[in-house]
Parts: sequence; C-alpha cells; structure tokens
Amino acid sequence: MPILSDLGQLPKRLILGRAVRSDRLGESLLPKRLALPIFASDPLSSVAYATQEILLVLTLAGTAFLFLAPWLAVAVVLLLGTVVLSYRQVVRAYPSGGGDYEVAVKNHGQFAGLTVASALLVDYVLTVAVSVAAGTDNIISALPSLNQHRVPIALALVALLAAANLRGLRESGRTFAAPTYLFISGILVMIGTALVRDFFTDSPVVAESAGYTVTPEPGFEQFTGLALLFFVLRAFASGCTALTGVEAIANGVPAFRPPKSRNAATTLALMGGIAATMFAGVTAVALLADVKYVENTCDIGGFAGDCETEPQRTVIAQIAAATFGGDTSVGFFYIQAATALVLILAANTAFNGFPLLGSVLAQDRYMPRQLHTRGDKLVYSNGILLLAGFAGLLLVGFEADVNRLIQMYIVGVFTSFSIGQWGMVRHWNRELRSQEDPAERGRMRRSQLINAVGGSLTTVVLVIIVLTKFTHGAWLVLVAMPLLIVLMKAINRHYSNVAGQLVPDTDSRMLPSKVHAIVLVSKVHKPTLRALAFARATRPDALTALTVNVDDEETRELQAQWDRYDIPVPLTVIESPYREITRPVLDFVKSVRRHSPRELVVVFVPQYVVGHRWENLLHNQSALRLRARLQFQPGVMITTVPWQLESSVGRDENGNGPAPGDLRRGLADEPEATPYG
Repeated sequence: MPILSDLGQLPKRLILGRAVRSDRLGESLLPKRLALPIFASDPLSSVAYATQEILLVLTLAGTAFLFLAPWLAVAVVLLLGTVVLSYRQVVRAYPSGGGDYEVAVKNHGQFAGLTVASALLVDYVLTVAVSVAAGTDNIISALPSLNQHRVPIALALVALLAAANLRGLRESGRTFAAPTYLFISGILVMIGTALVRDFFTDSPVVAESAGYTVTPEPGFEQFTGLALLFFVLRAFASGCTALTGVEAIANGVPAFRPPKSRNAATTLALMGGIAATMFAGVTAVALLADVKYVENTCDIGGFAGDCETEPQRTVIAQIAAATFGGDTSVGFFYIQAATALVLILAANTAFNGFPLLGSVLAQDRYMPRQLHTRGDKLVYSNGILLLAGFAGLLLVGFEADVNRLIQMYIVGVFTSFSIGQWGMVRHWNRELRSQEDPAERGRMRRSQLINAVGGSLTTVVLVIIVLTKFTHGAWLVLVAMPLLIVLMKAINRHYSNVAGQLVPDTDSRMLPSKVHAIVLVSKVHKPTLRALAFARATRPDALTALTVNVDDEETRELQAQWDRYDIPVPLTVIESPYREITRPVLDFVKSVRRHSPRELVVVFVPQYVVGHRWENLLHNQSALRLRARLQFQPGVMITTVPWQLESSVGRDENGNGPAPGDLRRGLADEPEATPYG
C-alpha cells in the first residue's frame, strides 16, 4: 500500500521534487551570483529588443531619421543609470521586499500604493508575455519553418517556466544562471568582434538588410515642428523598454542572503553596468552594420523571401550573422540560442516579482490570502500559477506578436518608478527631521537628490509614454489598472467586514440556553441508527427524529418499522404536499429557532461513503442540498455521520485501506454520497 501512495504523488513530485520543510527557508536564500540572473535577466535581456524597438519606430519614416538612434540610446543609458542609483536608495531604506508598493503606502497613502501595485501586477504579466514572445521570435529567426507554430511554442515555454519556478528559488536560480551568463558573454564577444572588424580590419560588419530600401509608412513621409518632436519622443519611449525589470530587485530583497540590502544594492549596480554596456554596444554595432528593421516586412525593398509569410530576422540575428560569417556559422547559432534562452528566462524576473508582491498585498488584505501561502518548495505557488495563466491568455489573444504586446509595455513600470521615487523624497524629508548627525544628514541629502532627479526624469518619461503609445495599445493598461484598484479595494473591504463580524463580544462566551438535536430519517437502517445513537450520546435537551412525508405508503411503512424496532425516540413526520424535502425541513428548523432564539439546533445527517465516483450517481443527493441550505441558517450546526460501504475499502486519500474494524469505527474517508431522502 505505501507504493500506491507514492504513485499517487508521482506526477506532483516529478514537477516539483520533494516538499521542503518550513525550517529550511533560509537555505533557499540567494547569493549574488544567483540573484543576478534571477532578478536581472529581464533588463539584461532587453538589449535583444530595445535597440530593435528604436529602429522600428524610426524606420516608419524610411531611413531619414536613423541618425537619431545613437542620441536616443545615450538618453536611455542615462535614464537607466539614474533609475539604478535611485533604486539603490530604495533597497537600503525598505529591505522588506515591498519595493515601490511599500514606499508608496508609507509615504503617499493607500491610493498611491494600490496604483503602484496595479501597475506592477499588469507589468509583470506583460513581462512574461513580451519576453516569451521575443524569445519565440529569435527561435523562429534561426528556424523560420516554426513560424506557423508561434503560439503553441510560446505557451509551452510559459508552462516550462512556471514548472521550473514551482520547484523553488535555488533550483530555478541554477537553471537560469548558465543561459544568462552565456548570453552576456556572447553579446559582449559579438560587440567586441564587430567593433574590431569595423575599426581595425578591412572587413567591416555589414548586415543583410544594409542594401534594402525602406518605404515610409503613409503619413510619415515628412515631419516638421511638433510632429517631428512627437515622432522622436515615441522612438525614445520604445527604447525605454531597456529599463523593464529594474524594480524586481527592490521587490526581491528578502530572497537575498544577509546582508540583504547591501547584496541587493550591489546586484543592482552590476545589473545596471552590464545592461548599459550591452545596450549601447548593440545599438552601435547595429548602426555601423546599417541594420534596417521595419514593422511591416513588405515595406522593405529587396527583401529576399516572401514578405507575406516569412518574418524579417531580428536585429540581434542580423548582427550575429554579419559578425560571425552568415546564418550557418557556429557563432550565429550560439547567439540565437543564448538570446532565445535568456529572453524566455527573462520572464523569471516576473515569476519572482509577481508572487512576492502578491504575497505582500495578501498580507495587507488587498489580495486573497492564498497568495501569501508557500507551496511544497517554499515558493508562493498560487502567485506563480496565476501569473502563468494571465500571461498565457495574453499570448493567445495577441498571437504571441511582440510588436503588438510591447505597445502596452512599460506604462506600469514608469508609473511605479515615478510614484516610488517621489515617495522616497518624502521618506528622506521625514528622516531628516529626526536626524541630527551632520555626516548622516549629508548622506540623506545626497540620497534625496538622487531620488528627486529620478522621480523627475521618470515622470517626464511616463507622460511621453502615455502620449505616444496611448492609441497603440497603452490604453488597455490604463483601463486595467483602475479595474485592479477597484478589485483590490473590494477584497480589502470584504476582509475588513469579515474581521469586524468575527470580533468576540459578550454573547460569544455564553452557552446556549438549550441544545435541540434533529436527526434526519429516510429509512430504518444502520446509518440512521448510528446517527440517532450519536445524537443521544451528546445528551441534548431535546431530540427529534424527523422525516418528511412525500409518499403516504412509504411513510406508513417507515412508522411501522420504527415501532417494530422499538426505537426510544418518537418519529416526527412533517407533511410535504408538493413532495419537497428541503423546504419543509428548513421551515421546521426555523420554527424551532423562532420559538427559542437562544436554542442551538444541531442537525445530524447520516451519509454513505462510497469508493467509486460513479456510485454517487446512484444515490439520492437531497441531503447535500439540505446541508447547503442549512449552513445559511443562524444558530444551526450540521453534523455529518458517515457510514462506509464495502466499496470504500482501500479508497482513502493515500490509497491505503482501513485496518480491520476501522470501517465500523468511522475511521475512513471524507463522505461523498448520502443515503438521506
């Protein structure tokens, strides 16, 4: 029998591994070498599409404005550096893992906190969808024949990520560390090789799209004045996707090894430096190689292939092919494999950030308490599953198309950035009022200045993103966020109402004046007699054996058997002219309560336990309906008295059969069917 028990748990153990004891939580904390790939894979991997997004917008007007790309890249790098410095102040001041949410709640109030929470929750879902879709794009760039299977591939990757994260932080950290470091080294080698070829050899890097011509989209042929400014700002907003995921480290501080704040701040600095270097390098090489990337492949003149069915290669794929000698070289496939892997695994940033934020919100009663519960591997399993489900819906709804999904991206990120940084300014104001040490005050002033600059820049960028991306999909996020806020406030209101109702009062400790036991009777058989015996054993003040007359002949036979067995409790028969059972029983219970409001009514319901699901169909379920209605009656308790049939032997939850005599002692499974009625 123990073998059967193990087999029943086999699918769960294959996915999750063995459960981990609660007292081993500290063993799952992360060193910096694992924390970097876990929490920073999103901003590190964004170099695979951030440059591409800038070029995508600029080529809407043909090639006339590609000269703006390096200046836009410089602006993005400066913004990234400012945000990283700002979040280093956050992880030191708020190491509990609430990140921008905690900062907003403590410094701006409830509404600001919920705004940040809604923004981050939406953005985490989009992080998974965009990262997986971008990774799928790079797989298809290497193997174009897979294009028709885009959505199933993306969904399979989300399921794989969810399973890896359900196994726990340490396991997922080891899983994700190698691809992230392989990607970083590969991109840096590619950038270095391309720059050496361009500046020190006679064989410069030339992209496959260098000779293509680009037809401007209708309405983008010429720009002047405000239209040109709006166009440039839209390209800058698209490049800001390089900043996604920076906040995840602030939300994940509790997962770091001690000293948590210092390790998190160091990881932030490493992430910022590596991401900025790779983004700047990829942008420089793309411009040197004359890469052209457009939204509609058929706008390219000279495209080698069917523009209707064959997608254009990604910017990273074009650079890798040009740098390493074509799309059949080892270097090309290495870069594509590493890029695809890290883009897919970049979703891990969200798989760590979303459950942690959900846990904090659940603890504050803004999300269901189940999100605060750790699973077998000491991770927040419910949050991981919820995130995977919503990301899967987005991938199906938008056909795993990066260009469509990314339009909704980063609105939430910069909303939380802005509110969080201004909250930190208030935090330092409050701290300065109570600090007298000149050296410490000087440090706080520097931190406040960093946060003020960060808040100013991110607020400006947020306005730019909303204005330039609103009609391209950002409006969906701006609709989703208020809906989430309303939902969270409703959940909090519900929990508050329930807590208020459950506060003990003087009546809670008073014993009921009387206990009236009611045993439901359908036939004179062993289950009924056991229920009657248990009811008598509780020594109630009053005991009623109750049956409902739906058939006169059967009721007379029941009364005759009752007398024949000489049962020492009178049988009470209530009439039911419309052959109902539930309503007459409810009316009887209500009449008892009306006659004596302080009297406790205990209803004993005899019930079968069956071993096969199909057996449930063969038994009347009227008692199930009765229990469902009785539980809403105040002052009424329901006691189930199980009777195990022979088919239930060996059918407990672990697959183990009961010991001899257990069936008659009531030591068996949860009841599944009822004999009543």
